[in-house]
Amino acid sequence: FRILMKYLSIDIEATGLKQHDYIIEFAAVPFNTDTGLIEESLAFHSYVRCPSFESLKGRLDQWVIDHNKDLITQAHTEGLDLLTFKQKIEEYLTSKKIAGYFAPEKKITLFGKSMNAIDLPFLTRDLGWDFMQKYFSHRILDLSSTAFSLVDSKLIPPSCQSGSGLMKHLGMGDVCHTALEDSVNTARMYLKLVSNMRSR
Repeated sequence: FRILMKYLSIDIEATGLKQHDYIIEFAAVPFNTDTGLIEESLAFHSYVRCPSFESLKGRLDQWVIDHNKDLITQAHTEGLDLLTFKQKIEEYLTSKKIAGYFAPEKKITLFGKSMNAIDLPFLTRDLGWDFMQKYFSHRILDLSSTAFSLVDSKLIPPSCQSGSGLMKHLGMGDVCHTALEDSVNTARMYLKLVSNMRSR
């Protein structure tokens, strides 16, 4: 059994949800459900290089065109190539601070929202199966699944099935759609839900 209830909250932004789309931003931040602390000083953030907005525009969904033009442009101009991105993540995961934070666990348990949509498929595609198996546990914690269970149990309203609905229910405003803020806010939502359940 796991002793320490520590997770790595991750979030990615992408050019869409299709198989050919690109990761353009990635962030991760550790948090602890026992202490309720989100370790923002240990966060990781990176833009990932993609083709220019103009070259992608013809195949982008309208929502992405309307909301993510600046982010795609920033990723195109400032982002790391995939090989460097992978190296930076590996350096982060094997650093003394992160390895020490998650010790004695040898593999990190990932946390996020709707992770099967793009986070896990895209990361596995771009970082590789072996990389994911080496550093991350086969178990994950998904906020969307947690919310569904609580809705089914009638402990939170049906509107909380969506991330934006859950944020509003918890008095946290709107979803940011930037990787670092979303990784922090997703962890914060989970900690609030855990706290609410413990106080019942």
